[in-house]
Amino acid sequence: MGLFDLSGRRALVTGANTGIGQAIGLALAEAGAHVVCAGRSSMDETVGRIRASGGSAEPFVLDLADPAAGARHVEEVARAGEGLDILVNNAGIIRRAEAVDFAEADWDDVIDINLKAVFLLSQAFARAAFDRGAGGRIVNIASLLSFQGGIRVSSYTAAKHGVLGLTRILACEWAASGLNVNAIAPGYIATANTKALREDKQRYQAILDRIPAGRWGEPSDLGGAAVFLASDAARYVHGAVLPVDGGWLAR
Repeated sequence: MGLFDLSGRRALVTGANTGIGQAIGLALAEAGAHVVCAGRSSMDETVGRIRASGGSAEPFVLDLADPAAGARHVEEVARAGEGLDILVNNAGIIRRAEAVDFAEADWDDVIDINLKAVFLLSQAFARAAFDRGAGGRIVNIASLLSFQGGIRVSSYTAAKHGVLGLTRILACEWAASGLNVNAIAPGYIATANTKALREDKQRYQAILDRIPAGRWGEPSDLGGAAVFLASDAARYVHGAVLPVDGGWLAR
């Protein structure tokens, strides 16, 4: 595979039990990486699928409802044994309500997991990498709502705008140390987070009509972008945000 070969590298993917995280884990494993599938839900399906296809994976219990505790666990893994070479910050949640009615608890829950945990896990990963005298790759999962406002998702939009800014500042600070920080901005992907939209026939059709590719995305559409940003093919790519959106932002 040349520049895209991830053989011998260890990747930690958060929220790898389903959806985008699962698809990215499968793609990284196919490219040769050993994938640590992290999250608070069972990782049996993802690990099983990776192993069944001849890849290497292991489950890792990680509850990011407490971002600081999650970061400590990641730092332990990153420092132990063979360490970690790749971190994919994918885990995320969403809460929907009109801004005037948005609950503070829902705001805090989303910001903690979707933004605070991204920073703290990246920090833990970087500290361990620098202690080893190594670089690495961080791939954050941003969103179309890193660029747009959206509707009824105040905390999610704020968090994803934050992920975009965080990706850029960490890239600026860490690029010279050999740690690449980049992001993927998925478009409308058929996952649990978009279930409510897909069940609203009018919203679903309105979104579909605006996508130049003529279809909603599938989680597997994100795999190649993640492999690219985690590989040597992207060794001079720092602070980039790669939209995988069927052309949504180009329209």
